[in-house]
Amino acid sequence: MTIVQLEYIVAVDTYRSFVSAAEKCFVTQPTLSMQVQKLEEFLNVKIFDRSTQPIVPTEIGSQVIAQARIVLQENKKIQELINSQQKDIVGELKIGIIPTIAPYLLPEVIASMLEKYPGLKLLIWEYTTDDIIHHLKNGTIDCGILATPLANSHLTETPLYYENFVSYISKNSKLYKKKAIEADDLAEENIWLLDEGHCMRTQVLNICRSTQNNRLQALTYNTGSVETLIRMVDINDGATLLPELALAELSTKQLNKVRYFRSPEPVREISLVTHKNFIKRRMLNALKEEVLAVVPKTMKQRKKKDVIGL
Repeated sequence: MTIVQLEYIVAVDTYRSFVSAAEKCFVTQPTLSMQVQKLEEFLNVKIFDRSTQPIVPTEIGSQVIAQARIVLQENKKIQELINSQQKDIVGELKIGIIPTIAPYLLPEVIASMLEKYPGLKLLIWEYTTDDIIHHLKNGTIDCGILATPLANSHLTETPLYYENFVSYISKNSKLYKKKAIEADDLAEENIWLLDEGHCMRTQVLNICRSTQNNRLQALTYNTGSVETLIRMVDINDGATLLPELALAELSTKQLNKVRYFRSPEPVREISLVTHKNFIKRRMLNALKEEVLAVVPKTMKQRKKKDVIGL
C-alpha cells in the first residue's frame, strides 16, 4: 500500500470517474486503474462498485477512503513542518470564494500577496457556498471565503468582517425620496434576486419575506451576477440588495440610488473557512492579513449582530 494508491482512490471518490481522476492526477487512466486494483488486491476488498455510473464506493470502500483522507492529510503535515521552518512562505494555496465577494475583495488581495510572497502559488475558484463546503470536505481546496455561520462540525470558521446589506432602488420608486429605509418598505417593490444556490439569495429572501412581500415570487428575475441585478434596476425599475463592498464599483449616478437601512441594519458575517484538519497555517494567516488590509475599518469593528441566516 502506497501514498500514491491512496491519492488515487481519493481522486476517484472525489470525481466519481476513473477518467476524470486520472486527468486530475496527471496519469493515464490505465495506470490509475491498475494501482487501484493493486490496492484492492492488497486489502482483499472491493473499494469501488464499477457497475454504476457515476462510480461509487462500496460500503467498506467508503470507510477505506475516509481513512485514506486522514492518512494523506497527516502525510502533508511533514512538508508543512519543513515549510514552517523556512523564512519565506512557499507552496500552493487553493481558495474557494463566493461570487458576491470575489470581485470586490480579490483583485487587491491577489496583487498584494503575489508581490509579498513570490514563492506562493494561488489557485482560486468562484463557487457557491454548497460547492465550497463540498470541496473543503473532499480536500480539493484548502480554504473558503464566504458568508457564515455554516453550522458544520467538519469546518472551522474564522470571522473576518461584518458587511451591511444596502438597498439599490430605481429612481422611479416611491422609496427613492427616502434617505433611509426599513425592511418593511420593500413590501411593495419588485425585488431582483440572484439565482438558486447563492447564499446571498437566501439572505435577501430572509429580509424580504419578513416584509410579507407578496410580489416577490411572481416578479423575480434570477441571475448569478450582482452587476446584472444593478442593471436590471437601472433599466427595468424595482429594487435589489447589494453587499456594501459593491458600492466602490458604482458611479456617482448609481450611488444616488443606494439607500441604507435604519437600525438594525441587515448584516452578513464573512469568514475564512477551513476543514478542521487544515495545516497550512502560515499561508492562511497571510491570506487573512491581506483581506483585513483591504476591508474598510468600519466592517472590522462591527460585532456579530443581526446576521442574516443562510
